[in-house]
Amino acid sequence: MDAPYAIEMLNITKRFPGIIANDNVTIQLKKGEIHALLGENGAGKSTLMSVLFGLYQAEEGIIKKDGVEVKINDPNDANDLGIGMVHQHFKLVQCFTVLQNIILGVETTKNGVLQMDEARKKVIALSEKYGLYVDPDAVIEDITVGMQQRTEILKMLYRDNEILIFDEPTAVLTPQEIAELMQIMKNLAREGKSILFISHKLNEIMEVADRVSVLRKGKYIGTVNVKDVNEAELSRMMVGRDVQLVVEKEPAKPGNVVLDIQNMTVASKVHKNNAVKNVSLQVRSGEIVCIAGIDGNGQSEFVYGLSGLEPLVSGKITLCGKDITKSSIRSRSELMSHIPEDRHKHGLVLDYSLEYNMILQLYFEPEFTTKAGFLKRKEIREYADRLIDEYDVRSGQGAITTTRAMSGGNQQKAIIGRELDRPHELLLAVQPTRGLDVGAIEGVHRNLIKERDAGKAVLLVSLELEEVLNVSDRILVMYEGEIVGELDPKQTTPEELGLYMAGAKRSTPKGDKA
Repeated sequence: MDAPYAIEMLNITKRFPGIIANDNVTIQLKKGEIHALLGENGAGKSTLMSVLFGLYQAEEGIIKKDGVEVKINDPNDANDLGIGMVHQHFKLVQCFTVLQNIILGVETTKNGVLQMDEARKKVIALSEKYGLYVDPDAVIEDITVGMQQRTEILKMLYRDNEILIFDEPTAVLTPQEIAELMQIMKNLAREGKSILFISHKLNEIMEVADRVSVLRKGKYIGTVNVKDVNEAELSRMMVGRDVQLVVEKEPAKPGNVVLDIQNMTVASKVHKNNAVKNVSLQVRSGEIVCIAGIDGNGQSEFVYGLSGLEPLVSGKITLCGKDITKSSIRSRSELMSHIPEDRHKHGLVLDYSLEYNMILQLYFEPEFTTKAGFLKRKEIREYADRLIDEYDVRSGQGAITTTRAMSGGNQQKAIIGRELDRPHELLLAVQPTRGLDVGAIEGVHRNLIKERDAGKAVLLVSLELEEVLNVSDRILVMYEGEIVGELDPKQTTPEELGLYMAGAKRSTPKGDKA
């Protein structure tokens, strides 16, 4: 007789106002396997895993562990059953140390005093065993996103969890951190852990998963062995149509200079050195210029300096012939649209409705506000409905949905729609496809090229090598806060680009007067 499945979720149905998030879904996880859960943004993947982790209760269906039916009323029940979860947006206390976060909720005390020495030994032993090296005494808000993720994984291992759920674990990681995480997952599976891996990155699933189950619009489509399918077949199962995996575009026809940055220097908040050092570049109308680099090499601070979120130490920014070096954020946003890197921090007000988020940059315009200062609700609703329809933003209750309740990918689509639709000469797109599925990525890339062909200047900041090489007309590589090379995407290779990004190679950019 075959061994029972580690986890079975049988005929699970979960409803929210206006939407059936999971419609009679069945998933079976074998012991020691990496089982991927694939689907578009809003397909119901995270909801299904939240039911397994006890964050939601299903209206219908049962859960079995090792062949025995179990009730999971909350995450404590899940932990008691050996089920752990790394969430898409990490659940860490920012002002606590790594060690304090790992033991939070399962602390060992003696006479009311925390016993940290034993915990520290166990954490260090686990980190060495699985190659999850962390500094136990580092404070969460001071460490990289990759280190925060390691902390979340160690939290699961510290609790001796056997079933590990990874919800979009690579959405915020650099290519190097992704490669490390893939290796860690393989090591965990070899140790006998059973892993559920939510993703919509087909290359990652092909590399790491044994089997993959596909969801589409809340419904179960099927389960296949990864070795029996290719990326095109998986994307067809996921989206329900053929997807263009290669970007098609005409050669660029650059026009006048729209953005001119001279000798920009921006301070770092983390250390005493400057994060951006003496950067000069130009972006013309009708071209896509991409700033490529490994995360943490000054790209974020460069964007903050350009968009007005941080003051410059020195340098000059000219946009459409106007010196905006000391201009307010609002006056810059009249000429520039900005898709920010962190959608929660700088892109959305999560407790506002979707329609109010759609007009965040325009609410003061006569189109949406009366002379007496009252919002024109009918016009706002019509505008939001048009963008929701145009950019395929999926939410339970349409324009009135609280933005926090939407999936990460649909939050991203809402920001993209808002920024592309409003008047601008420069589009500053920072990680625009972060957390998007393959169908939505295709749409974003098409929109970026449409912007370029309409004569707009596009400055793209991306960590995705494929995106950098596919979409851009010129590539500028940033390393340790400096532009170390200018490359032509048609003439370069991923390997050469990687050498520049790692600082092993550098050249004087063509636009540099030095």
